[in-house]
Amino acid sequence: MSLLYTQAKFLLSVAKLEQLPPDEGAEVAFVGRSNAGKSSALNALTKNKNLARTSKTPGRTQMINYFALDDEHRLVDLPGYGYAKVSRTLKDDWQLLLQEYLETRLSLAGLVLLMDIRHPFMPVDSQMIDWATHSQVPIHILLTKSDKLSRSDAMNTLFKVKKSLEYYGDLTSVQLFSATRSVGLEELVAALDQWLIPNEASE
Repeated sequence: MSLLYTQAKFLLSVAKLEQLPPDEGAEVAFVGRSNAGKSSALNALTKNKNLARTSKTPGRTQMINYFALDDEHRLVDLPGYGYAKVSRTLKDDWQLLLQEYLETRLSLAGLVLLMDIRHPFMPVDSQMIDWATHSQVPIHILLTKSDKLSRSDAMNTLFKVKKSLEYYGDLTSVQLFSATRSVGLEELVAALDQWLIPNEASE
C-alpha cells in the first residue's frame, strides 16, 4: 500500500512552533538549502506543479508550509536555509525554528534533506544531519539535479555521499533525484511510505 501523494492539499502556513497543527498522526518534512530544488521535488512527488511555490529567487519559502495527504498524514515544507541575501537575524530565527522543530515534534516520522548533487555537504547540510540524527529522526537525502551530471559522475558522487553517511548508521539513506527528469520518484515514495505507514510498507 502506498499513500496517495497526488492528493496532497495545502493545509496551513505557520511562522512559529506554537502555530503548528496538533502533534498527532505522522508527517515527513522536506528541508534543504534555498536553491536545492525543494519545491520542485514536492511538486514532482505530488504531480502538482502549483503545490509548492517555485521561484528563481532562492529563499522564498520563509514559513513552515503544511500539506495534508489525509486526516493522519502530512508533508511539511520547511524554510529554505543558507541564502546569503537575508539578514543575519532572519537566518538565526530560521535556524532556531528548524532546530526546535526537529527536537520537539513528536509526529515527525522522517526528514527529507535535499542537496544539490554538484554541491553536497555544505556546512549547513551537515549541521542539519547532526540535528536530525541527534534527535533520532531518520533522514533520507535527495541528491537533486542529478541530470546536471553525467551518469558516471552522478554515481561517483552518490558513492562518496554514502561513505560519508556511514558514521550515522541506519538513520540515514541517500538517492539520486531529478525533478525535471522524474528520476528517483519511486525510490522517494518507498522511503516516505516506510516512515508514514511502516506496518503496511513492510508487508
